[in-house]
Amino acid sequence: MDRLKAMQTFVRIVEANSYTKAAETLDLPRAALTATIKKLEAFLGTQLLQRTTRRLSLTPDGADYFHKCLEILQAVEDAEGAFRGQGLGKPRGKLRVGLPGTLGRNAVMPHIASFCAAYPEVDLVVSLSERFSDMTEEGLDCTLRVGILQDSAMVARPLGHMSCLTVAAPSYLEAHGVPHSWTELHAHRGILHFSGRTGRPYDWDFVVDGRVVTTEIRSAIAVNDADANLLCALQGMGLAQAARYQVRPHLASGALVEVLQATPSTSLPISLLYPQGRMASPRLRVFADWLAELLRRDPDLQA
Repeated sequence: MDRLKAMQTFVRIVEANSYTKAAETLDLPRAALTATIKKLEAFLGTQLLQRTTRRLSLTPDGADYFHKCLEILQAVEDAEGAFRGQGLGKPRGKLRVGLPGTLGRNAVMPHIASFCAAYPEVDLVVSLSERFSDMTEEGLDCTLRVGILQDSAMVARPLGHMSCLTVAAPSYLEAHGVPHSWTELHAHRGILHFSGRTGRPYDWDFVVDGRVVTTEIRSAIAVNDADANLLCALQGMGLAQAARYQVRPHLASGALVEVLQATPSTSLPISLLYPQGRMASPRLRVFADWLAELLRRDPDLQA
């Protein structure tokens, strides 16, 4: 059994979530893939895949083996790339990237064609989600994070800061008045944005005389999505804290009004996370540099 080919076959089946689809992309009979997996499981002495009536699923051993296969196959590809022109400025191969949903849709994806045009041999796979992805579990090469990072074995490359504003629709301010100080927020209603990962609402923080203060506000509605937070504010449901890049067009149109400008909310760091040693991959290196330059040109992400 060619173990490297068996690994490639196993990874293709998992990514396609189908023996039939994997067989089509590999241009092999489905029976050949089935035989390969049986031989691989017999060689390893454990079951890797479980098949139900609707889908394939990985066993715990299969999930562990899958991520090890990704690392091994990438290492092989990177080693070969140095002798196939990859070291001469031609990155190639699959790159799996995780992006926060709202930031990815608004700040990264509108420009992604420029990266693909510059590096046509990089097969980019982008996952957008507001929850924090487990890079190891999801097989990601890198992920963009907003916020203070927890202790991690990952390398973090700082790329900027996301500034936030306190805003409201004119209809809300006409009905409830304009707050002139953060101390007046107890008399107002706010749209609470809570973490889909922890269920905890994000703090309403303000910079007052050089120090950070946190206050509470009565909830008009609570949502776990940044776009939903903005949509509620546009409907006049309450005050909201949202990223400057999100609200800029609505401030220009008059659909939203910034309040409490004298006491801005705190900014959040933006970082690119990747495993130790992974930056040696040319395709990850050029993507990280492209992303850093993209965010550097956006003043709303360099506060």
